[in-house]
Amino acid sequence: MAKRRVVLTGASGYVAQRMFSELSDRWDLVPIDVRGTTRAGKAVPGIVVADLTQRDRNAYRQHFKGADAVIHCGYVSAPGLDATTWQENSEAKFWAEHDNVALAYNVYRTALEEGVRRVVVCSSNHAADYYERLIWAGKMEMVTPEMPPRSDNWYGWAKAAYELLGFVFATGKVEGRKLEVVQWRIGGPRDDDIDHVKPGDIKIMHRALGAYLSQRDQVQQAIRMVETKDIADEHGVPFLIIYGISGNTHRFWSIANARDKIGYEPADDSQINFADKIAAIAKAAKR
Repeated sequence: MAKRRVVLTGASGYVAQRMFSELSDRWDLVPIDVRGTTRAGKAVPGIVVADLTQRDRNAYRQHFKGADAVIHCGYVSAPGLDATTWQENSEAKFWAEHDNVALAYNVYRTALEEGVRRVVVCSSNHAADYYERLIWAGKMEMVTPEMPPRSDNWYGWAKAAYELLGFVFATGKVEGRKLEVVQWRIGGPRDDDIDHVKPGDIKIMHRALGAYLSQRDQVQQAIRMVETKDIADEHGVPFLIIYGISGNTHRFWSIANARDKIGYEPADDSQINFADKIAAIAKAAKR
């Protein structure tokens, strides 16, 4: 049986590289990025160098032909700004995020035009990060995917825009065909966030532990978001928002729908994975 063909945009980036090996073994992967190497200079096998921000979709549509799904990890960075400046609300940051919304449109539209079944978009927890103010103030316990997206920064605004834009395509009101869309609100896909928590800082520790996404849980979610047959809601719209976190005891984002809709069974819990580090931080707080 032929392997499922899946396009992976932003394939040279951190999030894509974290699952690249497993996905390329499982599927006929078509990796696309504007550069052929990772930031560390490592060549990406089979990479297609293409700029998906171009309005002329004929320049890259051939790479989407015959694909069953797309995982969109591509991202446009603001000139002079790096990943640590996601909270910045400068004009340069706005226009970079504006370009990211247009990039998402190109991916949706090209996928629709080429008959691709489903697009999984790397959104972010920041699409709804305003609610965290309420969580840390003790006014809210849990954020669910069903709540309206809310953000106070351009980065989160763009991710929320991806989601609203994707819903339009999922309704079938573009070209008369429904495009299946999954929004992946990725949390903290790193193993060292807990190392940056100051001794005794319980709230920051709770945040790091709650947002954690292990590498193997990321891979599992990616596979299930592509391969699950039916993601339609009760109204028949194939649109789904999933929080990208492990089965963390400290979570403050709900993964109930991920368990229910795509059969997600997280293998990791940050409270178990980082038990020794948690104990050290908690002891410092008591002192």
